[in-house]
Amino acid sequence: MKKGTKLVFAVLALVVFSSSSFAQATATATATATIVTPISITEAVNMNFGNVAVQTATGGTVVMTPAGVRSVTGGVTLPAVTGVVTAASFTVNGQGTYTYAITLPAAATTLTSGANTMTATTFTSTPSATGALTAGTQTLNVGATLNVAAAQAAGIYVSGTPFSVTVNYN
Repeated sequence: MKKGTKLVFAVLALVVFSSSSFAQATATATATATIVTPISITEAVNMNFGNVAVQTATGGTVVMTPAGVRSVTGGVTLPAVTGVVTAASFTVNGQGTYTYAITLPAAATTLTSGANTMTATTFTSTPSATGALTAGTQTLNVGATLNVAAAQAAGIYVSGTPFSVTVNYN
């Protein structure tokens, strides 16, 4: 009987352990994704430093703020007839209330008039570094520094390659 009792306990143990090893639990979850409006930037106004005069002996700079205000250094002057003066202006569109990073040109932009050249450097913007899309849009203005050589030849100087401003969601 001892063998029979051991056998019954062994079978009973197998049944108990085998039913607990097959115990399972299942849960479910849903997946969600939100597609946001892509960020975009479009040029609204090109940059124009206007009319500039330079002394023959000394060059200098014209600093254009993002607000379109000019100042000069060195031998550069601003004639009374200003010509067209505008900072560059862009429209940034995207998902309302999102913020975005602004990347301005790091390299100089070359302006040419025939064989003569000048460079635009030190680009600045308003907003600076980070913008915020209120109702999904914002105006981004860009200024720069025009480097004028001594005795810079007269002419209309234009950048052969436009400068790039990049925006990315934060």
